[in-house]
Amino acid sequence: MKYSMLFAALTAALALSACMPVSTSPPTVVAVPGPAGPQGAAGATAEKGATGAPGNTGNTGDTGATGNTGNTGNTGNTGATGSTGAEGMQGERGKKGTETVVVVPVPVPARP
Repeated sequence: MKYSMLFAALTAALALSACMPVSTSPPTVVAVPGPAGPQGAAGATAEKGATGAPGNTGNTGDTGATGNTGNTGNTGNTGATGSTGAEGMQGERGKKGTETVVVVPVPVPARP
């Protein structure tokens, strides 16, 4: 059985391959360029073109950042000395008490 399957496969392959005709395509002709010719003469100088139209005005720039806070000012001068206040009123007369208190007056320097 082993050889009969192999023989059948080879027979089928040979039978099918015999149906294809052998064809040869004609050779492809490749054109080979010859040596380069001499360089041509320089072309004529072109005329100067017209000046272009002016461009559009640019957009306004962004606002700058806020500046830093300034330094604290110097301390002000001391104010002038105030004038002497008004003289007070005379006090009430003392009330009579039950105890006797002796008050020794202190000499007061005279005012200029």
